Amino acid sequence: MSHSKTEVVVGGAVLAAAVGFLLFVSNATGFSGGGSGYPLTASFRSADGITIGTDVRLAGVKIGTVTGIALNPETFRADTTISVSENIEIPDDSAISVSSEGLLGGNFIEILPGGSPFAMETGGEFIDTQGSVSLVSLLMKFVGGDGS
Repeated sequence: MSHSKTEVVVGGAVLAAAVGFLLFVSNATGFSGGGSGYPLTASFRSADGITIGTDVRLAGVKIGTVTGIALNPETFRADTTISVSENIEIPDDSAISVSSEGLLGGNFIEILPGGSPFAMETGGEFIDTQGSVSLVSLLMKFVGGDGS
């Protein structure tokens, strides 16, 4: 069985493109194996738009990902677990919120650092949380003329 050089080169290029695509997808969805982190938890009133693999950002820079979301049946809040890069120390009085990239952009978790000299421990919990804001409810308040 003979193969021309062109077939071998094209086959190699297709294989390289497929591997590149798989690496891109695994990095974009948070399933990449590289990098280690430590878990932190937060409980949100509303976690609309947040899924496993969503970015966790500090000052606009990705420092981790969301690793778990579950409804707490006792508090009816969204208990969220995030993984933060080990080289980032988060002050223990920091706040965490669900933020939006814009009107048409996706949501992400934003950490707002506090001023404490003490860092959060592995498995620590954010006390100051702010859930996502519903764009529809904001528009209804604006259209309805709610002056409060």
